[in-house]
Amino acid sequence: MTLSRSENSEESAPADLLVGGIATGIGSWPGTDPREAAATIIGELPDLAHLVELPQRGIGADMIGRVSALLVDLRFDSTTRGYRLAARPGAVSRRARDLLQFDLDAIEEAWETAGLVGTGRVVKLQSAGPLTLAAEVELPGGHQILTDTGAVRDLSESLAEGLARHADEVRRRLGAEVVIQLDEPQLTTVLDGSLRGPSILNTISALPEPEALRIFDTVIDAQSAPVLLHTCASRPALATIGRTAAAGISFDASTITTADLDVLGDIVDRGKKIALGLVPTEQPAAPTTWRAIAEPAVRLIDRLGFPRTTLATQVLVTPGCGLAGAPLDWARKALSLSTDVARAFTEDPESINFE
Repeated sequence: MTLSRSENSEESAPADLLVGGIATGIGSWPGTDPREAAATIIGELPDLAHLVELPQRGIGADMIGRVSALLVDLRFDSTTRGYRLAARPGAVSRRARDLLQFDLDAIEEAWETAGLVGTGRVVKLQSAGPLTLAAEVELPGGHQILTDTGAVRDLSESLAEGLARHADEVRRRLGAEVVIQLDEPQLTTVLDGSLRGPSILNTISALPEPEALRIFDTVIDAQSAPVLLHTCASRPALATIGRTAAAGISFDASTITTADLDVLGDIVDRGKKIALGLVPTEQPAAPTTWRAIAEPAVRLIDRLGFPRTTLATQVLVTPGCGLAGAPLDWARKALSLSTDVARAFTEDPESINFE
């Protein structure tokens, strides 16, 4: 496997493609129709649409199984517990590739219909990150990939090359620029050693942070697109993801505590973008407004001591996590609210006041 960037790529990822003051989605979406989903996402997210994930289609469409369509020289099979590495291509890897091609065809069709081909507009692609894959996917013998250093290396290199090829295909199909999002919901459990093995007798040691950073940067440095590192964990490992080569980090804003403020302040000070999950993934019991959604972000920037213009230059607005489990009406409303909040951050953040 080759980890070099494509020949016509710049030496470093164009981080300015990932800009503040805009809204985007995390990735997953309710339903099973890729054409309808692609048209909706492109319409609702004018600044940073994304390739939709539709996990309700089942095996090969969920966050982990979908990666089988991206890997180079590796593929997955299914087990009663999830996925494992397979010796040869099988039904799972073929299904994952077919579903991904359906999704690419759908976004290409919607992109053309919207008149966006060749406009240079940016689209976001998502993939499970290397540590979550290593934690979730098993070796043929039944243990997680994370327990085998060589297998983790092979997986991260395969993912790095596969993502670069995937991004190149999307650029070619859409005439668009690309941002890549790595999803790492298992990162905290990998780092603190709380990941469970296939039985209670199997323990998985905590992964040292320097090794985690090396694995991340193997994937990130191989891309000619800026990378956004996302986690939906209830205790996001902000210090670790902030030290990676990623151009930005993404997390649910409701998980932030006072203990995280110094780390966040340092991340913002170093110029990384922050994608804040502000909009709830479930419909609130009472009606909500963009102003109520915006409040935690404004208060956070104020507490960190940065000018509110930072909301326009470094903060992206997203739902708290993926929307696959939400009713379709609320999923659309969540994106609409995200766009309204991002617009307010850009137009006049200083005027956003609260009672």
